[in-house]
Amino acid sequence: MSDREYDDLAPDELTFDAAGNIVAVIQDHKSLDVLMVAYMNLESIQKSFETGYTWFWSRSRQRLWQKGEESGNTQKIKSITYDCDADALLIKVEQGGAGIACHTGARTCFYRELQP
Repeated sequence: MSDREYDDLAPDELTFDAAGNIVAVIQDHKSLDVLMVAYMNLESIQKSFETGYTWFWSRSRQRLWQKGEESGNTQKIKSITYDCDADALLIKVEQGGAGIACHTGARTCFYRELQP
């Protein structure tokens, strides 16, 4: 019997939500800055492994997209890990292009601080 908290899982054994998605936290492999959060499905995970670059599922556009396909700010994958519940991914990347991860032009999507 397999133990999901300790055994290595294949991509199709991850815990996807009802829509078939899993959250992916994208982190710079050197600075450890959290660059962005996106959603992936099994197909985008497989494309990411095949190409070595991040691919995501756009919930608004209902299609796959490669990070940087328009901006050139691609993300080369250095490692992919998953949490103990297998319902979230942490992807460490080398941020390419101009080093910008956010569509606003900011380096990271986390550039604002929530105030009380």
